[in-house]
Amino acid sequence: MEKGIVVKSTGSLYIVEAEDGLLYSCKIVGKFRLGNLKLTNPVAVGDEVLFAKEQEAGSGIIREIKPRKNYVVRQSPRKKHFLHLLASNIDQAMLITTIAHPSLKPAFIDRFLLMTEPFNIPTCIVLNKVDIYEEEDLEVMEGLKMIYEEIGYKVIIASAISGYGKADLEAQLKGKKTLLAGQSGVGKSSLVNMIDSKMDLRTQEISDYSGKGQHTTTFAEMHNLDFSGKIIDTPGIKTLSFNYLEPLDVTHNFKEMFELSSDCKFGGNCKHRDEPQCAVKAGLETGQVSELRYYNYLSILEEVEDQNYWERHSKV
Repeated sequence: MEKGIVVKSTGSLYIVEAEDGLLYSCKIVGKFRLGNLKLTNPVAVGDEVLFAKEQEAGSGIIREIKPRKNYVVRQSPRKKHFLHLLASNIDQAMLITTIAHPSLKPAFIDRFLLMTEPFNIPTCIVLNKVDIYEEEDLEVMEGLKMIYEEIGYKVIIASAISGYGKADLEAQLKGKKTLLAGQSGVGKSSLVNMIDSKMDLRTQEISDYSGKGQHTTTFAEMHNLDFSGKIIDTPGIKTLSFNYLEPLDVTHNFKEMFELSSDCKFGGNCKHRDEPQCAVKAGLETGQVSELRYYNYLSILEEVEDQNYWERHSKV
């Protein structure tokens, strides 16, 4: 048996880098599970695996997945009751977004953080395309930067066109294995190409008709950065849903609200809506809790509560 790391997922095949640096196109045999979760892809980029070489040169069969230190999972956009593994064994996540072209959906930031926070994965937020921001966009940018930095998230302002923020991005990525994610059209591939000119990831223009980006990354793939470090590039994300979370998972993973909840009358069981003596509601009044984050939280909480029990607990 050979040891290796999955560096690309193509849906039916997985490209595994062996310890000697050679690449093998591998299939899987049998079922690999993640607890009771139903997965569209049982193997993720970043997985450490044991595989057996086949007679055909450069091919193999994955026999075992080593225990993951962490993973990032999302609800499958195509199969409502299934989950999709984005990556595993990462040091951090980096969410690429922009205020304009395409227009920012602020709730998307909090939805993404709800994917990484349960696994204590540090997440950096990048606001790209600052070179095209108008005065109103700049005000929104500064407001978002203040909100997320105050609760402990790193925020980087960048432009793939002008090179603004390049040094900050390099410092954040250096020596780490980073999951890169973002909605289509936010300039994720362009930013990577700006940081590391040898990368040459495929890019595509925003549609003038729809104002939305087109998917240029089809499958998750790991790349080595020229200045040390690795990135896992992922397909553009349109929406994020949470059929795998319980309501209290939402409550406990808005971290500034969870910290305040120890002072709530009902402690960790408080959902911060109509409960008496709620420290989060009090923090909202004093400005300690961001209105933007609070109302995004309420929206996601209501969405998760509206999903019936069967949707959240369906098993294979």
